[in-house]
Amino acid sequence: MLSLEEKQDIEGKIVDVLKTVYDPEIPVDIYNLGLIYRIDVNDDAEVLIEMTFTAPTCPAAEFIVEDVRQKVSTLEGVNDARVELVFEPAWDKDMMSEEAKIDLGLN
Repeated sequence: MLSLEEKQDIEGKIVDVLKTVYDPEIPVDIYNLGLIYRIDVNDDAEVLIEMTFTAPTCPAAEFIVEDVRQKVSTLEGVNDARVELVFEPAWDKDMMSEEAKIDLGLN
């Protein structure tokens, strides 16, 4: 059973690795784009990530989901990783970090 501190440590590692995943069409990582809606680490070090895309018909969706799953599942301390696509609430540009908005010239 993981302590709260261990869960927070794993969550921090997950955020770091999510910042290395990019939609091939957008030069900003998926975390700063606001595509990650939820990161849940349970007591058995199993991770659930709920994420979305800028559009439901994203041509790179399968690639990106698998990239996230593989990168998170190989992190030290993670026993399993699942990625679920959700489309509620619908993504919009206000979900991006300020850094992402600047990078994309939206500020």
